[in-house]
Parts: sequence; C-alpha cells; structure tokens
Amino acid sequence: QVQLVEYGGGSVQSGGSLKLSCTASGFTYAHYCWGWFRQVPGKESEAVAVINNYGSTKYADSAKGRFTISQNNAKNTLYLEMDSLKPEDTATYYCAATQEADFTYPPLASYNYKFWGQGTQVTVSS
Repeated sequence: QVQLVEYGGGSVQSGGSLKLSCTASGFTYAHYCWGWFRQVPGKESEAVAVINNYGSTKYADSAKGRFTISQNNAKNTLYLEMDSLKPEDTATYYCAATQEADFTYPPLASYNYKFWGQGTQVTVSS
C-alpha cells in the first residue's frame, strides 16, 4: 500500500509561482509512475504532469512550458514547480501513484493510478 501526502498548496496572484511536494511511503516495486492531477468542483479530474522510475515525463498541454515535475528518489518525494500561474489553474491538486507495471512513458490517464493523496488546494487570483 502506497501512502501519499501533499504539501505546498496556497494562494497566489496571477503570474506567481508555487511549488508542491508529495512524500511517498510504501513503494515496493522498482517500476512505478506517479504524478499530479487536479480537480475543480463539478468537473472531472485532469492530469497535470507525470513521471516514472526512469525519469520520463509527460505534461498536459495546459502545463507545458509553465510547470515542471521532478522527483527525489532518495527522499521518496515528488515535486511540481508551477510558474506563470493563471486563475484557471485554481483547483485541488492531487498526488497519485501506481507501481509494478513497467511503463516506458508514464500514462496521463488517471485510471492507471491506484494510490491517491488527500489533495492540496491551489488558488490563483487575478
């Protein structure tokens, strides 16, 4: 069982930056993928960025050029650096993970991710 805890949400003005962190415990397989998803009330969750054990990444179009996903394997920590934030980035951000399956590139589809954190709120004001 993988447990995930997110940190770093908050409120920021448009054009500002935030860095989210997610610490994990319970990874038992060499192969894993994890990443960030977000959800606004009344809408489906959407992928933001994902990364796998090989360090391969994928970004949603909305995140390309503004967000950077990274991981510190030694600390079992996942990061999301968000720059040039826009009001439409306002959402609850979730860290999600899966393990065992060997993905050459991490999938963006949320159904691939078995473990989810509790979420952290990001609010961007105009």
